[in-house]
Amino acid sequence: MTDKLFTPLDAGAIHMKNRIVMAPLTRNRAKNDTPGVLQATYYAQRAGAGLIVSEGTPISPTAKGYADTPGIWSDEQVAQWQEVTKAVHDKGGKIVVQIWHVGRVSHESLIGGPPVAPSAITAQSRTFVGGEFLPTSEPRALETAEIAGILEDYARAARNAIRAGFDGVEIHAANGYLIDQFLRDTSNKRTDGYGGPIANRVRFLREVVAAVTGAIGADRTGIRLSPWSNANDVGIDSDTPALFAAVIDVLNEAGLAFLHVVEGQTGGPREWPQGGIEALRDRFKGVWIANNGYSRESAIEAVDSGAADAVAFGKLYISNPDLAERLEADLPLSPLPTQGLYGGGAEFYTDYPARAA
Repeated sequence: MTDKLFTPLDAGAIHMKNRIVMAPLTRNRAKNDTPGVLQATYYAQRAGAGLIVSEGTPISPTAKGYADTPGIWSDEQVAQWQEVTKAVHDKGGKIVVQIWHVGRVSHESLIGGPPVAPSAITAQSRTFVGGEFLPTSEPRALETAEIAGILEDYARAARNAIRAGFDGVEIHAANGYLIDQFLRDTSNKRTDGYGGPIANRVRFLREVVAAVTGAIGADRTGIRLSPWSNANDVGIDSDTPALFAAVIDVLNEAGLAFLHVVEGQTGGPREWPQGGIEALRDRFKGVWIANNGYSRESAIEAVDSGAADAVAFGKLYISNPDLAERLEADLPLSPLPTQGLYGGGAEFYTDYPARAA
C-alpha cells in the first residue's frame, strides 16, 4: 500500500501529485535581481515535488535584504520567471512564488537607505552582501501613511506571479521578516492602529492577506508562519499561543489554500511548549504543510496521523534534486554540502546528480 505522503493532495486550486513540498531556499544566484536559465534548470530538476515554493522573492526594490535574490516587481522579472515556471510545468511540476518583504533584515547598501520596520529596533542578525555576511542596518519606523503603498506592492507582486505562470503565491510571514515583525510585541512597539494589543498587531497581516487574495484569489494563496522561532532576532512574543490563534482566525476567515508552518526554531530544534503547534493545527481549517527537520519516516508518520497534510523539505532539496522520487523509492540521500550554499553559479546548484550513488 502506498504511504499517504506519496498520494495526491489539493491545496485550494493547486493540485499536488504528492504531499512532498520543496521549501523556499535562498541561494543568491539571481544577478540584477532577475532569474535566468540557471534558475529554470534548478527548479525543473526538482519538479518531482508535489509543490515547489520558490526562494524568497522581494516585492519591491526596497523589500529586499540579501544580494542577488530575484524580484517580481518588473516586467523583465516577470518575463524571466515565465521561463522558470514553464520549465517546471514541462516536467509536470507545480510552483508557487514566495512573496517577501524583509523589513529590518537588510543592509542600507542594498536598498539605498535604511530598512523599514514597524519600529526602529535593529535586528541583531546578518545578511548576505557582496559575497559575505554583514550585520543588518539600523531601520526606521514606517509611517502609518506608508503602509498602503506596501500593501499595493504585495498585490502587484501577486498579480505579477500569475502573469509569470506561477500556480499561486506563498506570503512570507515567518522568520522575523516584515509581517512577523508587525506580529510580535518584541519587535513592534507602535502606538498607532498597527501596534499594542494583538488585534492591532495582526492588522498588517490581515491587510496583506486581503490585498493578495483580492488580487489573485484565496484558492491560490498560501502563507508561511514560524510561531516559536526566533529567526533574525525577532524574539518570542509574550503570548505566542494567543497571538497565533488570532493569526489562524484571520487565515481561516480568508480561506487560504494552505498554511506552511516552521515547527520550532527555523533550521534548528523542533521545540515548542507542549501542545502549542498541535493547538494551532487543530484550529486551522485548511491544508497544513509541516516543516523543519523531517525525515522520510517522520514525514510518513505525520501525514498518516493527520498531524500534517503535507511535509516541506528544505536543505535536503539542495543536494537531492529528485528528493521526492528518492523518498518514495526509499533510496539513499546525498548529504548536505558545506559549501556553495550562497552565491556563485551552477556549481553546488544545478550539478547535483539525480538518484543516489
